[in-house]
Amino acid sequence: MPSPPAVQVTDVRKRFGDTDALAGVRLEVAEGEVVGLLGPNGAGKTTLVRVLATLLPPDGGTARIFGLDVARQAPEVRRTIGLTGQYAAVDELLTGRENLRMFGELFHLSGRQARRRADELLERFDLGHAADRAARTYSGGMRRRLDLASSLLVRPRLLFLDEPTTGLDPRSRNAIWDVTRELVAEGTTLLLTTQYLEEADQLADRIAVIDHGTIIAEGTGDDLKDRVGGQVVDIALAVAEDAITACELVAHAEPTDDPRRIRVPVDADDALGALSRVSGALSAAGIPVRDVGLRRPTLDEVFLELTGAAGGAGGAADIPPHDSDDGATVEVERPPHGTDEDHRRQEVA
Repeated sequence: MPSPPAVQVTDVRKRFGDTDALAGVRLEVAEGEVVGLLGPNGAGKTTLVRVLATLLPPDGGTARIFGLDVARQAPEVRRTIGLTGQYAAVDELLTGRENLRMFGELFHLSGRQARRRADELLERFDLGHAADRAARTYSGGMRRRLDLASSLLVRPRLLFLDEPTTGLDPRSRNAIWDVTRELVAEGTTLLLTTQYLEEADQLADRIAVIDHGTIIAEGTGDDLKDRVGGQVVDIALAVAEDAITACELVAHAEPTDDPRRIRVPVDADDALGALSRVSGALSAAGIPVRDVGLRRPTLDEVFLELTGAAGGAGGAADIPPHDSDDGATVEVERPPHGTDEDHRRQEVA
């Protein structure tokens, strides 16, 4: 008999007042898979994670983790999962080592096990040099790594990362990505929510786009890009005033937000020929070009195409403040491993 999927969501609904935060979500994640949950502010990303992590009961539908019902078998579900929210939940008065040992004991590890795992994770997350410093002296990236380390004290089969790199600089973000790839290589199943298109493209095997509480598209990054178009001739003009003339001269040329840049969607089977024709037409017209090249649509363009330009702007206001995906902060209890009680406080938005 085949093993059940790591995550199986069927018609899950959650309502806050007059707002449908989740309006019949369907999603499946295979064990060992990395799925990126992508959506604008207020789309329902964090609400779905909270339902799956047993922090919020669904109003309808079913959600299962490794075949376990999140509503009826919450204690068993919590033994299999880890959660890292949008904000690092560490005790600033304790050192990094003390934080991990404390959480290890709250997760019912013995004192010896908690000490051993804390030491292992501090080295793995490149925090050994700061292990005995108070967490209040840590940078934002270090706090995020410490928070992620605490989620792995008992090696969860499924890890939820809810916008794990929000507010981090590029170096810290890359460090989190590296650690995430290591976890996936070891077999951890990962559900990642993010607003960073590049993050989803870099880490996820498959992307699910959620908007207004429903999944509106699924596929690999390449699949979603193909939905928008095969190839684009991207042209950076030397003079912004030439953009209007260039768009009139070149068939199907479109302006962009950058006044110096235009784009021409082309058939993938004729991409090189189209590039040659566009370049020749601009050259014959004496329009100076700073750069020209072929590229595929970006995930940003896919995101806007699927959700609409107004999707991100309107979504956040639709969700009540206590469940907003737009940065409003509430405290909820973090599910431990192997216990009914929620010992740890975690900030999520």
